[in-house]
Amino acid sequence: MVGSSNPRNGVDARAARRRWLRSAGAAGLLAAAPWPAATAAAAAPLLTRPIPSTGEALPLVGLGSWITFNVGADPAALQACTQVVQAFFEGGGRLIDSSPMYGSSQPTIGHALARLRHPAALFSAEKVWVGDAARGAAQIEASRAFWGVPRFDLMQVHNLLAWQQHLPRLLEMKAAGRLRYVGITTSEGRRHAEFEQLMRTQPLDVVQFSYNLLDREAEQRLLPLARERGMAVLANRPFQEGALLQRLQRHRLPGWAAEIGCSSWAQVALKFVVSHPAVTCAIPATSQVAHVRENLGVARGPLPDAALRARMAADVAAL
Repeated sequence: MVGSSNPRNGVDARAARRRWLRSAGAAGLLAAAPWPAATAAAAAPLLTRPIPSTGEALPLVGLGSWITFNVGADPAALQACTQVVQAFFEGGGRLIDSSPMYGSSQPTIGHALARLRHPAALFSAEKVWVGDAARGAAQIEASRAFWGVPRFDLMQVHNLLAWQQHLPRLLEMKAAGRLRYVGITTSEGRRHAEFEQLMRTQPLDVVQFSYNLLDREAEQRLLPLARERGMAVLANRPFQEGALLQRLQRHRLPGWAAEIGCSSWAQVALKFVVSHPAVTCAIPATSQVAHVRENLGVARGPLPDAALRARMAADVAAL
């Protein structure tokens, strides 16, 4: 699962859709024109970290699609999502993450990519999520068709569902050049013991799990193990689907926020996540262009050191 005052990921798809419609009405519908490749080059570069297995660099902030891109076939909502994706690429973003679990999010991404003429910067991160492992190959192909990409960069076993069957298939696909990276996912602290065992025994490129200012269990074992085993980390739920921001927005920003270039609680929360040295990329989901730009700004400023990170966690826990 995997996004200011408004919650970034939301918990109500209909409310998210209403926000998109308002946004589309204010900004106007996006014209069907090629995505201006020069725009990204004009933006300040984002801070990156490498995928350990290859050294390929990824920006510290990506884009999730849980709930926020589940908009069905509504034309205005699809246009608004396209604006979000356009702003993401214009700001230097690369990694977009989705799953068959996320309703219509996959075709929504495909719609946006087609409208933007498939930006070359895209790093496509998908998941296989089906209990009947015999249907895994067909699901992966359906996902690829929704996105409109020749192959996925990353395919992950979502929430470890039927991993015993899916993971060998994904490793075979990687060996055959049909995808570039293989990973596994979990969220909300579930199945960490089994997750850790797979990290220790399987040749994974990427692992994805929840990590934020309040959900810090991953600091104990998963994050250190990822560094030890040379695995990239995607951090989901950096805002607890908006619940963390709802809690924090009642309080004034602390003085240290300005020291690390943060002008909102959302930036504080996201900067805490991406400043952990084992985190490769955080994947907040959002329905608003302003939030995309705000999120990407986290990767264009100073990161807190270990001492300030400890203070950030302590101050937030005390609120």
